[in-house]
Amino acid sequence: MTAQLVRSALFVPASRPERIPKALAVGADVVIVDLEDAVQESLKVEARSNLDRFLTENAEARLLVRINSPQHAGHAEDIALCKRHAGVIGVLLPKVENAAQVARVAEAGKPVWPIIESARGLHELPAIAAAPNVERLSFGGLDLGLDLGLNSGTPAAERMLDQARYAILLHSCLAGLAAPLDSVFPAIQDQAGLDRASRDARDMGFGGLLCIHPSQVVVVHQALAPSAEELAWARRVLQAGEGGDGVFVVDGQMVDAPVVGRARRIVERAGNCISTRSA
Repeated sequence: MTAQLVRSALFVPASRPERIPKALAVGADVVIVDLEDAVQESLKVEARSNLDRFLTENAEARLLVRINSPQHAGHAEDIALCKRHAGVIGVLLPKVENAAQVARVAEAGKPVWPIIESARGLHELPAIAAAPNVERLSFGGLDLGLDLGLNSGTPAAERMLDQARYAILLHSCLAGLAAPLDSVFPAIQDQAGLDRASRDARDMGFGGLLCIHPSQVVVVHQALAPSAEELAWARRVLQAGEGGDGVFVVDGQMVDAPVVGRARRIVERAGNCISTRSA
C-alpha cells in the first residue's frame, strides 16, 4: 500500500459484516474492519470468519484490518487471515509495546499501523516507529489514559495526551512515516467538538483521525480542508515567490523559505482533498 492521504479511517466491526459495504460507500479515505475492541470475546471466531468470507466474495474490496493484540489467543490467526487476502491493504496492530511485535505482523507482507495504547508502548515508540513495514502511527487515547491513570475527558488529561501526540508526531517524522492519525473522538453526537478536535489535529501536524461512526467522516474532512482564505493566501505567496527572491513581502508580512513551504503544503492539501472527494 503506497502511503496515501488519510484524513479519515472509519472502523466497522467484523461481527456486523452487513455494515462493511456501507462503510466502504461512506466516503472515508480508508475503512478498518475491526476484529478487536468492537467485537465481544464470544464473537471473535465468528467475526474472523465473517471477514474471511467477505474478502473471498468481494475480491475487489480494499480495506484495513485491526487485528487482536499480541497477547490475544486469536492474534496469529488474524495475521494469517490478513496475509491470505490481497484485499487487506494494511494491518492495525493495537496495544503494541515493542518492535518485535511489529516485526511479527510485518511478516504478513502488509503495511503496519501500530497503535500506541500504553506507557510501555509510548516508551518504546522510537523502536516501534523504526520497525519493518511501519507506514504510519496512531494511538488510543482512552486506553493510554487509563494506563497512565488520567481522568479522561478533562483538560488536564488532554494536556498529558498532547505530550503523547508530540512524541508520535516526532517519531513519525524521524522515521519518515506518513502523517499519523489522531485518536478517536468518542462523543458521536458532538459534531462541534469533533470539528474542534479535527482542527487541532490538523494544526498539530496529524494527517487525520480515526473515526468510529460514519457521520464523523464529513466533519473531519471539512475541518481538515484549508479555508478559502488560507488557500488564497498560499497561492499569493507561491506566485510572489516565482521571482526567485529569497525573502519577500506578501500582505505586509515577511516571507522566507519556511513560509513558502507552509504555503505549498496548504495548496497540496487542498488538491488532495479535492481529488479524494472526487475518487
